[in-house]
Amino acid sequence: MLLMQFQIDDIIKSALIEDINYIDVTTDYLIEEDSTSTAKYVAKDSGVLCGIDMAMRVFELLDKDFSARIFIKDGQAVEKGDVIAEFKGKTRALLKGERTALNIVQHLSGISTATNKCVELVAGTNTSIAETRKTLPGLRAIQKYAVTVGGGKNHRYNLSDCAMLKDTHLDAYGSIANAVNALRSKMGHTTKIEVEVQNLEQLEEALEVGCEIIMLDNMTCEEMSKAVAITAGRAKLEASGNVTSKTIKEIAETGVDIISMGALTHSVKAFDISMKMIN
Repeated sequence: MLLMQFQIDDIIKSALIEDINYIDVTTDYLIEEDSTSTAKYVAKDSGVLCGIDMAMRVFELLDKDFSARIFIKDGQAVEKGDVIAEFKGKTRALLKGERTALNIVQHLSGISTATNKCVELVAGTNTSIAETRKTLPGLRAIQKYAVTVGGGKNHRYNLSDCAMLKDTHLDAYGSIANAVNALRSKMGHTTKIEVEVQNLEQLEEALEVGCEIIMLDNMTCEEMSKAVAITAGRAKLEASGNVTSKTIKEIAETGVDIISMGALTHSVKAFDISMKMIN
C-alpha cells in the first residue's frame, strides 16, 4: 500500500494541533528559541519497524532546518538496543514533537510486528493475512500501510471498495440470493461481492449466485476444510473470527485463501522505542 504525503501530513498536523494547541508551556518558557540539539531513537524490543519516515516528518513540519540519518527503514528487522535513527534540530521542535512522533512509530511498528508474526505462523501455506475495517478513526491509511509493511495484505479500504453482505444486511434484507441479485442490478461491473456465511448451507447458496469472495464466520477448522472442498476454487474463502496465535496455523492449513484479523489494528501492543537526547 502506498501513502500520499498529504495524507501523512494531515494526520500529523491534526495530532500536533491536538497536543500543542497554541503553546508548549514547559518547552517554550524553558528553552531558548535558537537552541539546537541532537537526539536518537533506540529500540527497546525486537520486531519489524514501521513509520520511521512519518516520525521524522513530525519534526520537519516543526523545524525547516531539521535533519536526520535513518539507519533502519520500514519493513526491516530491528533488535533491542538498535539505534534506529539519529537526528538534529531546534530543541523546541524536538521536545514538542517527541510524543507525536513516538506515538506514530510505536503504534505502526506494533502493527507491522504483530502482522509479521502471523505471516510467519502461516508460512508454507497459501493463506494471506489481512486486517479489517476495525481501525482507529482518522488513522486507517497508515494502519493499513503498517499491515503491508509486516507482510500482510489489505482488506477493503472502506465501504466503497466492495459490496460486503454481513449477517446484519441479510437480516434486514432477506436471503443471500435475493440480496446478491439486488446488488448486481444496481452496482457497476467492476465491484466485487463478498458475503458472510455461518454454515455450509449458506456457502452453497453464495456459490450458486456467483459470489467472488465468501467469509467463513466463526466456523470450526473441520467446517472450513469442508468449505474449501465444496468451493473447489470457485470463490476466494476468507476465515474470520476467533483467530489467535494458537489457532492461526491450523486455520491456514484448511486451505482458506485469507485470514482476516481485527486485532492487528484495534488492539495491537505498541512497539517500545525511546527518544534519547545526545546533546
